[in-house]
Amino acid sequence: MPKSVVTGGAGFIGSNLVDRLVDDGHEVFVIDDLSSGSLANLKDARQRGSVVAHQIDVSSPEVVDLVRAFQPDTVFHLAAQIDVRHSVADPVHDAKINVLGTINLLEAARHGNAERFVFSSSGGATFGDTFNIPTPESQERKPASPYGVSKYVVEEYFRYYKDTYDLDFVSLGFANVYGPRQDPHGEAGVVAIFIGDLIAGRRPTIFGDGNQTRDFVFVEDVADALVRAARIGGSRYLNIGTGVETSILRLYEYVVEATGVDIAPTMAAAKRGEQLRSCLDARAAQEHLGWEAWTPLPEGISDTIDWFRGTEP
Repeated sequence: MPKSVVTGGAGFIGSNLVDRLVDDGHEVFVIDDLSSGSLANLKDARQRGSVVAHQIDVSSPEVVDLVRAFQPDTVFHLAAQIDVRHSVADPVHDAKINVLGTINLLEAARHGNAERFVFSSSGGATFGDTFNIPTPESQERKPASPYGVSKYVVEEYFRYYKDTYDLDFVSLGFANVYGPRQDPHGEAGVVAIFIGDLIAGRRPTIFGDGNQTRDFVFVEDVADALVRAARIGGSRYLNIGTGVETSILRLYEYVVEATGVDIAPTMAAAKRGEQLRSCLDARAAQEHLGWEAWTPLPEGISDTIDWFRGTEP
């Protein structure tokens, strides 16, 4: 039975990955400090397969001992500080989690004799503003926030661990991930925020003129990319997105149509430093991993709404 560590495994993307790994017959060890994740997200996976969860910060020295004892084939590192505004306000804390925590996991992976390290990076935040849309991996990366910097700089550590310890890696730069279990209260999940507000009868807020664009990729497709990366490897960075730009206004129209709740949004001032356009060219992932974003946005939104309504009290 393959053995996998998933940091952040009780969170949005992590728990969807754990579901997929259990379906594929993996024994899974989840590491999560539960600052944003929930053990409830793992309930089904724990009933169906071999899933153990340990509540601990990824930067804790104890993590190395835990992973060494588990002896995984793959370490999936998804735990992170993901709030861009928080990273600007407190770049030291951001670096503690996203840089030092990642180095700690690399140490854990090598001491645990893992074959591969799969990392969740950010395509939008590491590239920063660019008019090369969809953006390929060859584009110069100029992150505009400490969060983006932290996701970018750790790749030099991946190369070091590959060259020194032969620890293979894949760094996947995600577009805007959405889907079931996404937190509607954070800043990253505009799809979840719109859905949560509309089904509760609240008026959502759109910041700026709504013409800023994003590349929305469904969480199950992202989990598939992570699994393929673990199987194939290759010590490289790959974009994971749809290659389709969608404006925030168009996204809102999709959510209104799918929920059947037509409430006009409140228009507010643009957030300082927000990217105007973000969309990823994922052809390299198709060539290297055989991966595609299979789920059209309207279908993914519909599935996400079904999940939200199924979890209402």
